[in-house]
Amino acid sequence: MSAVPAAVPEGIADTALAARVAAGDGAAFELVMRRYNRRLFRIARSVLRDDADAEDALQEAYIAAYRAIGAFRGDASLATWLSRLVLNHCIARRRRQLRRDNIVPFVVQDTFDQLGDDSEAPDRALVRTQLRALLERKVDELPELFRTVFMLRAVEELSVEETARLLAIPEATVRSRHFRARSLLRESLAREMDLAEQELFGFDGERCDRIVSRVLAGISR
Repeated sequence: MSAVPAAVPEGIADTALAARVAAGDGAAFELVMRRYNRRLFRIARSVLRDDADAEDALQEAYIAAYRAIGAFRGDASLATWLSRLVLNHCIARRRRQLRRDNIVPFVVQDTFDQLGDDSEAPDRALVRTQLRALLERKVDELPELFRTVFMLRAVEELSVEETARLLAIPEATVRSRHFRARSLLRESLAREMDLAEQELFGFDGERCDRIVSRVLAGISR
């Protein structure tokens, strides 16, 4: 793959971009990867539930895409074409894993970006990290049918039509699975909140010992 000296216009159309990649334009292919990396990684992660496996699958899919991009004709968007390719690679990879050791995989990422930025206070950053980890864990626990639709609709913000086309299912099924996924998440998070409420402002343990010792020290003077 050799880079073409001419710069790649940021707003270049899918078909033109694919044609440049097919001609061996390394800069064009780098633009493709940087433009779609986050979406494609999230799709891979939603199926495989492991960061390293998702990265490996994405790399394999990119190599396959580079070799096959000459066949891209623009019937669907380049994003959809790549997403299908990544999804197929992940499904094949998971089937191999299942045959090997019967492990069933999946996860999410960066859905709580709105909670702060890099300059936020350490305690806020910690809360943000914990909230994201909780949400990722809860999405991870969703049945796969609902989980993938949730990732595409809620996290990647694909339309119902795009999601249906990508997963080859009816639009009504996309809507019902997305609704069910959100309901399951709400129920699961509500249970976590109920448990957390019971532990608010905990008093036993170190705090209890500290107050008792201070009081005893005070009344013994």
